[in-house]
Amino acid sequence: MRDGYRIIDIDTHVTPSLEVLAEYVEPSFRPRLEELRPYQRTMRSPAGRGHPPGEWTTIKVRPIPYERIAGQKPGVEMIEAGGAGPLEAHVQNLAREHATERVQHDNPEGRLHDMDIEGVDVDLIIPGTWSTASSGLDVKLTEGLYRGYHRYMRNYCSPDPNRLKGLILAPGGDLEWAVAEVRALAREPWVGAVWLILPEGMPVDDPDLDALWAVMNDANLPLIHHSFFYEPPYFPGYRDIWGNSAIARTAAHVWGAQRFLAYLICGGVLDRYPNLRAAVVECGHGWLPNWLIRLGKQIDYVKGSVRPLQHTPVEYAQMGRIFNAIEMHEGEAMTKAVVDILGDGVLMYESDYPHPESQFPDSPAEVIGWTSLGQQAIRKLLYDNAARYLRLS
Repeated sequence: MRDGYRIIDIDTHVTPSLEVLAEYVEPSFRPRLEELRPYQRTMRSPAGRGHPPGEWTTIKVRPIPYERIAGQKPGVEMIEAGGAGPLEAHVQNLAREHATERVQHDNPEGRLHDMDIEGVDVDLIIPGTWSTASSGLDVKLTEGLYRGYHRYMRNYCSPDPNRLKGLILAPGGDLEWAVAEVRALAREPWVGAVWLILPEGMPVDDPDLDALWAVMNDANLPLIHHSFFYEPPYFPGYRDIWGNSAIARTAAHVWGAQRFLAYLICGGVLDRYPNLRAAVVECGHGWLPNWLIRLGKQIDYVKGSVRPLQHTPVEYAQMGRIFNAIEMHEGEAMTKAVVDILGDGVLMYESDYPHPESQFPDSPAEVIGWTSLGQQAIRKLLYDNAARYLRLS
């Protein structure tokens, strides 16, 4: 709690090293870890970002480097297994204080310590880019990593599963496996939401996904979308971004979230599964009213492209079926505009802890200072909306 407000941070991260993750995979799967050798990358991370001192190993699956400086002539981008991501050594740490060492790997007690400093009651914890990039691997290899990750999260959250919540990773490339894994884990106390990771080319309204929606609907489990931009399944339009990482990141997260929500709505998924709730995180929030209003107009204008829906896109947001995490840099005025148009039941607080974009430990205080929103909207943004989304209320 901070200044009388309870707080749920809906977008925080772990990036367990391959060394840590290997401890949790099934013994029968361990021989297959050798297949990851071409994708392995040795990291040495700056202090303060929750990594260990010294070297650690991750996997990079054909990352696009996006090396062109705006205004330069374009060249040929070297896309290779185990290559560098475009943000390595190119981003500054915005935090005033360092995150505790190893909180991204195997130090949940350190995370709880940092949460207490911030005044955060609950963290929803999201894995790093290896999780989505694994969609570009053989699906059985992906599943072995995901099952190990779920065991890892069970252990990581075990010091206080009321405060530490994680995601079930559901591969769209093997829906039978995904459904069985969601069904097996749905009632575990550490589970907060499901992250459906679609292989490139599979739309989120594909009718083959109905079996997954059904088990999530029965368990009252929400769906989450978090964009990444430089590894598989890449983002829509990645081939035509002209090679600049800042512009790619600006476009990737927003366009990925817009497409995701549009097809959930237009595909009738929210109508068929009344308990299903969807959230987008780390994608900004100022775009949401404009996108939903414009989408509603196009559904009406382009006759026959969408089967009849029970509600308009705006109404799905207003009735608590669509949630959107804020990004701090969009500020008070933009946040108030979204609340004015869509109501105070849509937005949720996120900090991106302990990534460099996080303003640890000052983010909660900044949002509390957005007095033009009013106390009720701030209270809902910081806690109530996320509590409804996560089955905590």
